[in-house]
Amino acid sequence: MSNFKHKITIYLPILFALVLIFGIIIGIGLVPRDTVKGNIFSVDFSKYSKVGDVLRHIKRDWVDTVNLEKLEEDAIIEILENLDPHSQYISANEFDQANEYLEGNFEGIGVQFRIEKDTAMVIIPIAGGPSDKVGVKAGDRIVIVDGDTVVGSEITSENIMKRLKGKKNTKVNIQVFRRGESQLLEFNITRGVIPTYSLDIAYMIDANIGYIKLSKFSSTTSEEFSDALSKLLNEGMTKLILDLRNNAGGYLQAAIDVADEFLVDKQLIVYTEGKNRATKYAFATKKGKFEQEPVIILIDEGSASASEIVAGAIQDNDRGIIIGRRSFGKGLVQEQITLFDGSAIRLTTARYYTPTGRSIQKPYGNGREEYFNEFHQRFVNGEVFHADSIHFDDSLKFFTKKGKIVYGGGGIMPDIYIPIRNAKELVYYNRLIGRGLIYDFALDYTDANRNSLNQYDNLRKFADNFKVSEAMFNDLISYADSQGLERDTKSINAMKEDIKALLKALIGRNILDNEGFYPTFNEKDEILQEAIRQFKKII
Repeated sequence: MSNFKHKITIYLPILFALVLIFGIIIGIGLVPRDTVKGNIFSVDFSKYSKVGDVLRHIKRDWVDTVNLEKLEEDAIIEILENLDPHSQYISANEFDQANEYLEGNFEGIGVQFRIEKDTAMVIIPIAGGPSDKVGVKAGDRIVIVDGDTVVGSEITSENIMKRLKGKKNTKVNIQVFRRGESQLLEFNITRGVIPTYSLDIAYMIDANIGYIKLSKFSSTTSEEFSDALSKLLNEGMTKLILDLRNNAGGYLQAAIDVADEFLVDKQLIVYTEGKNRATKYAFATKKGKFEQEPVIILIDEGSASASEIVAGAIQDNDRGIIIGRRSFGKGLVQEQITLFDGSAIRLTTARYYTPTGRSIQKPYGNGREEYFNEFHQRFVNGEVFHADSIHFDDSLKFFTKKGKIVYGGGGIMPDIYIPIRNAKELVYYNRLIGRGLIYDFALDYTDANRNSLNQYDNLRKFADNFKVSEAMFNDLISYADSQGLERDTKSINAMKEDIKALLKALIGRNILDNEGFYPTFNEKDEILQEAIRQFKKII
């Protein structure tokens, strides 16, 4: 017994010491870094979150109450904004809306509308949609939604959309004012799935030249584009103009699919590389419907991302002609990561490179504001008016297989540069557009003359027979006067025919949707007309 007591006497303090040391080690792992003094133990803080630690202290110790969720979101937004201009946070409330743009559909009643004089006016009900089926017509003004008046200076497009959108098979009651009716008309509408299209229009300019306008690269773009190609090929197309102006991009795969229609099997379309992402190459397959015929791509400063992938693939493979102005310069790839609360981040994980190996991403080291203002700087430095104002670094020079020089570092430079017209000539025209006055006038005219405009039930009738008279043109200028737009006689005279063409196109859109707009507007489009001239040189 005495021997046992002796061992206890010796080992018990050692055991206590080991327990104490173990407890200290565990405690250090649980205690915030700033409370640990000295360097007695080497502790791994790799999993320590300073942001989380600060937020914990704020929640526990700050003098006032705080919305911790908002504080966390603000911190996330700030962190992502300091990475690159295209990494972003999407809140749970914004998630569906942020994604539906590229998903090819949304749920709602299916109308295009515009706030007109404090009222939501239906521009056009989507053909075959829920509103169209119950009898809602273009020109109807939405006055009441589910018993609530939605008229007045406080009404916004966002307010109206929130009320009209909703889950499939749910119901909404609207009451509308219709010109010629003494009482409001009531409609009970069952919401449905409304398709959204990335392809604005596909039509034949003449017997040989086809035209396709893509506004984005969504989940349905590949199918839409393939169907459009088939349609135009059946109508005799042997040359194609693909218009990617003001197309800000979208899904990478959609861009690959579109480019694949033009390139022969195994030609490189694009490749991506990232610090923690293996290099991925995308090659053309055998499925292309337009692999040999002449193609021209139209781009401008609003063409970005997926649009630049298509233009870069065509240019680097010596496949076609790029016409327009230098594209935006976005060569970063984002992946969407959904968070536990239904929010998400779109994180830049890779860069993409055109077939010659060039990155067309423009610099962003001076912050987001300067990055996005670079677009306006092109007007300041004269680039949009004179091609020779653009200067590329020779270190960013690349060569296609046929020896054509192309540059990286700041967008796609077109093969044929078409500058914007003289800035002084454009002043009045741009103000007429920028303030929305020509849109308002076109909508008012359409609404007041629907009975007579109904005779133009197809593009051909409208294009051949509808004219913007001198009286109508003068009425537009007088309307602009009444809205406070200062007259600029020289600018008005210089752009008169362009103003008339745009007014006709807008009226055409109001009665025939995009089919009435693009063929009319394109008749005065200098970039498109240059593309047609280039095709005329090809036998």
